[in-house]
Amino acid sequence: MVPAASHPHLWAQQVTTQATPLAEDQQSSSSLPDAPGARQYPVAEVLPNNDDSTDVTLESDGDQSKTGSVFSLDKNVVIHYRDRVIQADHVEFNEDSGELTATGHLHVSGGANHEDLTASHGTMNLKNQTATFYDVTGSVGLKGAGAGRTLTYSSSNPFLFTGRMVVRTGPQSYEIYDGTLTTCQLPNPDWMLNAGKFTVDSEKAKAQNSIFRLMNIPVLFLPYVTHPVDSEQRQTGFMIPVPGYSSTKGFTLGEEFYWAINRSTDLTVGAQYYSLRGWEQSATFRYRGLGNNFAKARYTGLLDRGIVTNGVYLNQGGQDVTFSGRHDFSSQTRVAGDVEYLSSYAYREAFAENFSVAVSSDILSILYGVHEWDGYAASARADRYQGLKQAAVAATPTTPAVPEEQIRIFHAPSLDFNSTEHEIGRTGLLWSVDASEAGLSRVQPDFSTGGLTQRFDLHPELSYPLGFDGWRMRASIGVRETAYSRSRQVPYNDTGIPVELPNPLNRSDLEIEGDLRAPVVERVFDSPGVEKFFGGNDVKHTIEPELTYRYVTGVNNFLSVLRFDDVDIVSDTNELEYGVTQRLFLRPVKNRPCKERPESTAQSQNWEDDIGKVQTRQIADAKDSLPSCGSHPLISWRLAQKYFFNENFGGAVINGRRNIFDTTLNFSGIAFLTEPRAISPLISRLRVRTSAHMDVEWDFDLDTGAKKFTSNNVLVDVHENNVFAGLSYARLNAPGRFYTEGVISAVSNFNQLRLLLGYGSPTKPGLGIAGNVGLDLNANNTGLVQYGAVQGSYNWDCCGFSVEVRKYELGSVRNETTERFNFTLLNIGTAGNLRRTASLF
Repeated sequence: MVPAASHPHLWAQQVTTQATPLAEDQQSSSSLPDAPGARQYPVAEVLPNNDDSTDVTLESDGDQSKTGSVFSLDKNVVIHYRDRVIQADHVEFNEDSGELTATGHLHVSGGANHEDLTASHGTMNLKNQTATFYDVTGSVGLKGAGAGRTLTYSSSNPFLFTGRMVVRTGPQSYEIYDGTLTTCQLPNPDWMLNAGKFTVDSEKAKAQNSIFRLMNIPVLFLPYVTHPVDSEQRQTGFMIPVPGYSSTKGFTLGEEFYWAINRSTDLTVGAQYYSLRGWEQSATFRYRGLGNNFAKARYTGLLDRGIVTNGVYLNQGGQDVTFSGRHDFSSQTRVAGDVEYLSSYAYREAFAENFSVAVSSDILSILYGVHEWDGYAASARADRYQGLKQAAVAATPTTPAVPEEQIRIFHAPSLDFNSTEHEIGRTGLLWSVDASEAGLSRVQPDFSTGGLTQRFDLHPELSYPLGFDGWRMRASIGVRETAYSRSRQVPYNDTGIPVELPNPLNRSDLEIEGDLRAPVVERVFDSPGVEKFFGGNDVKHTIEPELTYRYVTGVNNFLSVLRFDDVDIVSDTNELEYGVTQRLFLRPVKNRPCKERPESTAQSQNWEDDIGKVQTRQIADAKDSLPSCGSHPLISWRLAQKYFFNENFGGAVINGRRNIFDTTLNFSGIAFLTEPRAISPLISRLRVRTSAHMDVEWDFDLDTGAKKFTSNNVLVDVHENNVFAGLSYARLNAPGRFYTEGVISAVSNFNQLRLLLGYGSPTKPGLGIAGNVGLDLNANNTGLVQYGAVQGSYNWDCCGFSVEVRKYELGSVRNETTERFNFTLLNIGTAGNLRRTASLF
């Protein structure tokens, strides 16, 4: 199977072993006639006279004469007819018949496909738009192809050609005899096709019994080959077969068939044979409609013969089906979906070509329709969550096989109503509401809900924003009413496996929140010392403090609620969140694109310090703290923490287990509650953009109670000219997941490092080399390296070659080394099994 991503151009070169023989009177010969009128080749087909009355404009620098209806012109002759321009040293033109004979430096340009050709001599009929040219060099879809001009592609599939004779059989139809075809600049193209005859029309160029040459070396014989001329057209045909090798799959060979159903729809089907594993099948359907309308479906599947690893037989076959699409009925009404079905995680781990996909254990499928009007939205959705919580373990001679454990959660369906905030008259009070009616189901090892659990949720809210002298405050009050058709047994049993009760459950709460934002404090440093240190830039420092109090009460039955989504983890809380965001902006001293804001918009105070003149300003409005006059952010750093006055969250906290509530999930995303506590971890989000070529991000959660970093992530991205590098470090040391079979992992311990380094570009000529590696710093038996790849490429002017060696280390599931390559022809396509999405460049 050769995935479609290996052929990113939809209009790639199509190859087939079936050739349609030419008629005898169309066969090419080794010699060509040297004079117009010779009969060895068919004359141009004469189209019916359409009584064309288009004016012909004749110009020349030399002698001009007319005998009857025949014009004779010499020296730099230029003829304009329709959208074409004809130039030659000598021209004879019959205005009655439209016949034209041109000799000496003949140049013809124009036409719908931007044809441009030069020839030694030729004949033309302007009315019928037919012609015969000799000793031709030309191009289609290439603007400005004349000497001394800059070449500009007018389509995504231009091509250049040569021929001893070229016959134009119509306005956009040619026959090229004893010629060559390429997309490279002449006269020394990197690659070209040689054939006795090429036939070109408005859609494609085609040839039989052609030879593909690379660096003028014969490489491949092609019985039949086509090249698209019109970039809007795609062609049905077989793709170029792709070989490959993998240490676990063996030698591979794949082929695909591409079907251009119509201008909006196409289908690609293919198969790939693995000598050690069996057959893999694939299919891709694509549709692109008006506006945002689209549909895309992808299927892959493997009939696996199995593999023996450490004396254990493993069958890793499976299927993976994805669909995504959208249809807009109007600007306010649409349906959309993103659906995936995966039959086996072992199949994904063993055969996914992207490491991130191979180790991903969560799948979310959703279908929804929504209608929006005047700040309201009504929607219907159905979704399915599929998550792997413990991988399958193969059987050994002494132990039975353990199946993989999955959790599946369904909304089938959910009807939702939401609104933005609306003002009540002119009171300044704002109201909003969220409501939903859902049918829910959950399936996991040793537990399954009995059919659909009905849930109705209503959440109205009133808020009142205030602002004075730069201060901002927003107070809100809301209630929440949630009704369930089933509940969960309390207290929980020792195994932790849920026990469903048929008893309905009603949950009510009162929510009060106040948000306070102080004026943004701003300081501008514009001394010569600061400007010198920061490369000729002023520096602006802003401080944005924030304070949020939240009180929720009434949820006295949290442990009785079955868990399906974030609606079910609402709990009592009495908390205060405090934080501050600091920013540094750089502003060029010279060439400022705008004027300073007038002083009347703010109160200011000036003083001197050891750095120089420093201006402090309290902004009257938060928007005034945004960068101005060419400023760009250098540093953004946010620190925040929560204090919980209600340490056990209304009795919802269970000692010794990981507890997740909506208030903790929305704050950090990293679990930290295993017992009642008053202070959350301190979260830090630091982003530094030193220049347009370097970005740094450092995010951590510091648990001051446990005295450790529960999460610590560092990202670095550098790119300067052709050099690029990246680093990502991820550390997780948080409370562990509770497994349904009663096994509790005290800590989720994750410590990984990713490195990338390279030189080169996939689109520029020259050498490129890159490598990346993923390291598991907690590795014990699995090994330090999880994956790694080295890729090299070399690009000529209009073709390129890339090769890659990639290594996967995923324990007993996958220990594989693969070798991939691709060969790209400019504006033609790519042959090979190294996909663009897997490229390191």
